[in-house]
Amino acid sequence: MGFQCGIVGLPNVGKSTIYNALTSNKAAASNFPFCTIEPNRGIVNVPDPRLARIAEFIPPQKLIPTNMVFVDIAGLVAGASRGEGLGNKFLGHIRETNALAHVVRCFEDDEIVHVDGSVNPIRDIEVIELELIFADQDAVSKRIQTLMKKAKGADKEAVKTVAVLEKILPVLEEGLPVRGMDLDAEEQHLIRDLHLITQKPCLYIANVDEADLADPSQNVHYQKVAQYAATQKSEVVALCGSIEAELAELDGQDKEEFLSDLGLTESGLNRVIRAGYKLLNLCTYFTAGEKEVRAWTFHQGYRAPQAAGVIHTDFERGFIKTDVYHFETLMQHKSEQAVKEAGLMRLEGKSYVVQDGDIMHFRFSV
Repeated sequence: MGFQCGIVGLPNVGKSTIYNALTSNKAAASNFPFCTIEPNRGIVNVPDPRLARIAEFIPPQKLIPTNMVFVDIAGLVAGASRGEGLGNKFLGHIRETNALAHVVRCFEDDEIVHVDGSVNPIRDIEVIELELIFADQDAVSKRIQTLMKKAKGADKEAVKTVAVLEKILPVLEEGLPVRGMDLDAEEQHLIRDLHLITQKPCLYIANVDEADLADPSQNVHYQKVAQYAATQKSEVVALCGSIEAELAELDGQDKEEFLSDLGLTESGLNRVIRAGYKLLNLCTYFTAGEKEVRAWTFHQGYRAPQAAGVIHTDFERGFIKTDVYHFETLMQHKSEQAVKEAGLMRLEGKSYVVQDGDIMHFRFSV
């Protein structure tokens, strides 16, 4: 579905190191500002143990997980909204994403230069947030000016859009993000093409030292980030960029042993991926057969035709019905045939709201 999560933050906070570990890509990661100029994009599989469990009872030729796209966007600095540090270019890259993963430095290391000379996570968060607010404020002001002539000419949509923008502008002028506003569906639709940055949901990634990884709550910097995230009704994930880079080079038993030695049960990057998935209100349904068992991403609240459209637009256009049962039902009955015999495979129509974990077979005609 092309969901993109932009990784943002100040220079030298570990963005590119984390991106490389997350995606197994080799984006440049060096100890100097603006190491990343053009955004790097990497497709990341969403960890979901249900996929392999389904394959135990419906053996396929291959397993295909669902995924997200992570985008490593160059470090922003104070003044980015005015073009400092190639800021306008970088802000344009952020507008293309669906959500933000804000990497915040929560470790001390004299050998790694901090762009502002000291480690202060809340200051760092506020520097980035303020630049994003300034950028949105500029975009909203310009759009109001552009639409005013149409609005005075009684263009109904222009009148409605200006009203929404004039509701948003004072909030931005107060230094607050748009995501905190209670905009209804119509208001959001009217401003959708502006791609306001501060309207995007934001996840905070606290990059901590290895010594704090097993219990990040003991890290004073992490505590501050967690408190800040709570005020924003957001989430925070703690990880150690250098450790995740090492984990990315390991497989299977070696990875499990390394995690165990650190007192961990899974990588921080798995938690980042899942948190990003949750941040965008995404769910997973499955299709299962002899050729493949596959996970598909859909927005929470999708009805059956919309979910079918995730596979192909023809599936949505020609949707008739869908056979559906749940993952847990398969786990209980051990085979699709047993699910059918128990009368637990349902035939649903266009009004069916798809649930996370549904296993579906679509009927369509084009």
